[in-house]
Order: sequence, then structure tokens, then C-alpha cells
Amino acid sequence: MTTFNTEAPTILSLAEVEQPAGTIRRYWLRIISDGLGEPVRIPILVAKGTQEGPTLGVTAAVHGDELNGIRVIQRLFSDLDVKELKGTIIGVLVVNIPAFLRQTRVYTDGFDLNHVMPGKEEGRASEVYAFRLIDRIIQHFDYLLDLHTASRGRINSYYVRADMSHEDTRQLAILQNPQLIVHNPPSDGTLRGAADTLDIPAVTLEVGNPGVYQKKLIRSGTEGVHNVLSHLGMTSDEIIAPAAPPIICKRSYWIYTHTGGLLTVEVDLLKEVKKGDLIASQRDVFGTLKEQYLAPEDGVVIGKSTMPVNRSGGRVLHLGIL
Repeated sequence: MTTFNTEAPTILSLAEVEQPAGTIRRYWLRIISDGLGEPVRIPILVAKGTQEGPTLGVTAAVHGDELNGIRVIQRLFSDLDVKELKGTIIGVLVVNIPAFLRQTRVYTDGFDLNHVMPGKEEGRASEVYAFRLIDRIIQHFDYLLDLHTASRGRINSYYVRADMSHEDTRQLAILQNPQLIVHNPPSDGTLRGAADTLDIPAVTLEVGNPGVYQKKLIRSGTEGVHNVLSHLGMTSDEIIAPAAPPIICKRSYWIYTHTGGLLTVEVDLLKEVKKGDLIASQRDVFGTLKEQYLAPEDGVVIGKSTMPVNRSGGRVLHLGIL
């Protein structure tokens, strides 16, 4: 039986980790100091196998209200037989500690941490945090699975964003057994993009909805990580095949409202729509129909807004192009 050490030491970088083979340990990684000069620390789990192998990093809560990924990492480490593991698994349970403590999406300076990667050594607060994250944690990975959810007021299908033209990331994406995959080369400012710059194959996995635990999706996310471990030769588990092949999208984009009002999205997740199909209606506070939104082209619904109150320029739905 695997047991954790009772006290988690504080470290400044994963380079400081020295633990015996065949063990799982907890660490607090100091990343910044708060306004009182007290350390702000990131919780990390490290499983070191008994044989040499790659280092897989699994990160969660880049946005503070994304909780499903945290539970995926917890379940992953509780399932592990570390004595049979080849290589190392590093679970970063909460990336964005300041946002997590406030249960908000953005960093304390109002910026989205997933839009400022790889940050700056001397910059505004979110840039410094991002720089230290990459420098002290991410650069030590050989592969990265970055776990996210939808943001508040929206829901997502279980899908992956990955560069499908790159064989390593294509395999990582398919192994998640997602409902849908969006071909999305790494964009500037994302954690996935920063990893790619360091030649670390990485994918973004959208595991459901914000602010909740969703058991079915947590189970699916955990299964996907286990598939990756088997594919990389880190475990001898069998790869679990998908119940159905994923829908593949060559690109995707959000559709936005023209006017404000009360929005009703008329289509469900994973619904295939044709150009001209009704996808949403918007009414004023008196209930008068103000505008109807039609699909601009054929596609599939990846995610959608669930918040009726919607101002001009609000999101309607995320459309994937097959």
C-alpha cells in the first residue's frame, strides 16, 4: 500500500525534488509572496517510479473556478501503483492559487493567466506569476495535459484542443477519448503554447463545467490520463478504447450577440447545425423578441451560454467547423 508523507515540505522549484524511487510525495511550491510578505504556495503531487521513463505533467485550475481537473489529479494519484511506474508523474493541483482562493476565473490584477504565458520576469503581477510557473514547474515536464472547464455562465462538451498536425499531440488528444477534438495550433499566451515553445507536447482538455464536481466527466478525464501513461510506456495498463470516435473540427469560434437582453440558446451540446438554422433568440425585459441568431455555416455545438442575461457582445455558442 502506498502512503503519503505526513508533512509536505516547501520548495522553490521542481529541481529541488529528491525523493526515493517507488514513492508518492506531496510538496508546497512557493511561487510568490502576498501583501503581508507571506508565501503563496502551489500544491503538487509527485509520483516517482521504480524505473526510468518520461515525466508527465498534469495541471489543473489555471482558472480559479475550474474544479473537475483537481479531482482528476487526486483520483489519478490514488489509483497509481507507483511500484510499477516507469518515469515520473507531476500533478499540479491548483495552478492559479490567488484566483482559486477567491473562486474567480482571473488573476488578482484582472488578467486571464492563460493569456499571459510565458509571462515576464519583471512585469505586472500576473506576468510574474506566469513566468515563475513556467520556470519553476512546467519546464521540467516532457509532456503536459492541461485540464480546464467552461467559464461561469457556460457549459462545454468533453473536448480537447490540440495541434492535430503534430503526431505527439495528436496521439495525446485521441487518447483522452473525447466527444470532440478541435484542431488548434498553440496560441500565444496559453499554457499549452508556452509548453510548445519549450518543445513539450501539450493538449488542453476541457472537463465539463465550472465550480462543480461532475463524477462522470472526472472519471472520463482520469481514464484519459491513464491511457496516456500506457501509451508512453509508463504503466502496463491496457488503453481503453472510446465508445465512439470523436468528432474532429478543423477550427472553431464563438458567436456573439449584437444587442443586449435575455438570451435563450435553442440548440444542445454536440448538436450538428446547418447554415441558417435557428440557434438562439433574444428578448427584452418585457418579453418582446428583439433578435434571432442563425448558424452562419454548418457546424457542431462545442459549448454554449447558459446565462440568460446577456449584454451586447455576449457569447452565444462555440461553433466547431467539421
